[in-house]
Amino acid sequence: MLKIRLFEEKVKSYFVEGLVPGATHLYIGQEASATGICANLRSDDYIISTHRGHGHCIAKGGDLNLMMAELFGKVTGYCKGKGGSMHIADLEIGILGANGIVGGGLPIICGAGLSAKYRETDQVAVCFFGDGASNQGTFHEAINFASILHLPVIFVCENNQYAVSTRVTYSVKIPDIAERSHAYDIEHQSVDGNNVLDVYRTAEDFIGRARKGEGPFFIETKTYRWEGHYVGDQCHYRNREESEKIKREQDPLKNFSQYLLTNKYVTKEKLSEIYDAVGQMIEAADQFAQQSPEPDVAEVLQDVYV
Repeated sequence: MLKIRLFEEKVKSYFVEGLVPGATHLYIGQEASATGICANLRSDDYIISTHRGHGHCIAKGGDLNLMMAELFGKVTGYCKGKGGSMHIADLEIGILGANGIVGGGLPIICGAGLSAKYRETDQVAVCFFGDGASNQGTFHEAINFASILHLPVIFVCENNQYAVSTRVTYSVKIPDIAERSHAYDIEHQSVDGNNVLDVYRTAEDFIGRARKGEGPFFIETKTYRWEGHYVGDQCHYRNREESEKIKREQDPLKNFSQYLLTNKYVTKEKLSEIYDAVGQMIEAADQFAQQSPEPDVAEVLQDVYV
């Protein structure tokens, strides 16, 4: 969670300075969701991400150096600087890619799950998507497909309360989006998406059962994005007092740190060491990206297909 938070804060500062090209969507505030899910996954399990995908990629084990370089548009990045924020992928560790299309990952993860079932492995495929994507046709098509074929897929709806500027209570009639999966006979659970242990325990159960052929499953992590839809979004559609209250009371990092201290799993000194170590990782990624070369103009058409 700390890697995600510090990485995103660094990206935000550089975007504001004009050093990161294109649009970028930050995962700050939602760290417990990706971490709790991916902590239960193996390197050969699959995930597919969203336009707000940095956190998912980091939680699955993505290389911070390659991610930062990609955001800077450098040739050493995951996509040689041509993909940017919304197209990070690492097939070697099961990251099938971030996806700029809302709901675009849902049918893709069904293909990954079908592949695992066809090959008779015990791999699991996880699809992250937002509350807004639950209103897309691909959502219903994908979970129906996964249900009738009993695919080893975990659908994770990260309900951060807003689809761009539309509050979920306006666009979804029921209080729990997870209830929508009931119509497709998929076992589901809504959890506190700001509590990494709640997310972890639910994911542990569902992922373990999916490996045994009992899938698919549906998890709704109720969370909150601290930043705007994109860096620069002024959030005029959102109540500032509400946002500040949630940041104070439901910070995944602060609350989990307090839990660790209260139960004497760590000392304040150990936590400080962890912060320092992760900070050094982010600084190393920063230096790697800034010192990496720009793509050569002669390569503009390489790795591009039609």
